Amino acid sequence: MSASSPTSQRHRVQWPSVAWVFRSPHRILAFGFGSGLIRPGSGTWGSVLALMLWWPLTALVPWGWLGAFLLVSAIAGVWICGKTTEDLDVPDHVGVVWDEIVAVWIVLWALPNVLWLLLLGFLLFRVFDIFKPWPIRQLDAQVGGGLGVMLDDGVAALYAIAGVWGCWWLYQTMAGQ
Repeated sequence: MSASSPTSQRHRVQWPSVAWVFRSPHRILAFGFGSGLIRPGSGTWGSVLALMLWWPLTALVPWGWLGAFLLVSAIAGVWICGKTTEDLDVPDHVGVVWDEIVAVWIVLWALPNVLWLLLLGFLLFRVFDIFKPWPIRQLDAQVGGGLGVMLDDGVAALYAIAGVWGCWWLYQTMAGQ
């Protein structure tokens, strides 16, 4: 391992420097424009960034193209996260938050534009991403590379979407709508 590598031992997680992250476009994206460098809770900080970027993103990307943009972001994320974790020589560095960013955007895109539902989706995503219920934990452990980094957050996003739609249905049923 070279002296310039941000890790001193194989798979020993150390935090890369700001300069190292901002030296490469794929690292800038992978570390969520630096939000992944914030400790503790880098995944939560990356998710907060995604939440803050959602409304400007929807203002810039026409709604009809937003699904395609998210698909491209997810597919590109496989390479972005894979290349960055390879650069770090760590299978899934906690500071890599592009997976959280894209997953939060998918959650927000799939829900009605109702503030409490969007916030609930954000919170449920964080819960599923942190606690990793079946099969998220298994995917996280068994699928490697950039696909593995992106996949477990994608499933957590699907769980959050299903949870919010269930709450929305229950709310409407109880309200008699």
